[in-house]
Amino acid sequence: MAHDIGQHESGTSRIWKVFMILSVVTIVEVIFGIWKPDFMMATFISMKLLNWFFIILTLYKAYLITWAFMHMEGETKGLRRAVVWTAVFLISYLIFILLTEGDYIYEVFKSGHKSWDF
Repeated sequence: MAHDIGQHESGTSRIWKVFMILSVVTIVEVIFGIWKPDFMMATFISMKLLNWFFIILTLYKAYLITWAFMHMEGETKGLRRAVVWTAVFLISYLIFILLTEGDYIYEVFKSGHKSWDF
């Protein structure tokens, strides 16, 4: 019994496409990090819009890396959701906790309840 062996497609073009997307997103992050436009300095949920912009782009890059280089695009829908949504939820939760606790500690030190002696 002969097995039908199909042609193996090279993933080189896919790798270059993902590389270009990640490069463009990183270049945009660097430009905004250097430029720091005034309209991005407004505060939203105790943090500047520029920081939210960086967090969203970083999550996008993490998702794209997981999707392309961990080969999630070829997996079943259940496995994709289990991996990607769990990571998105946990990272979002971590960001929320860090921002909430960091803002609280900053306000405590700023209001003079403790000194900045560390």
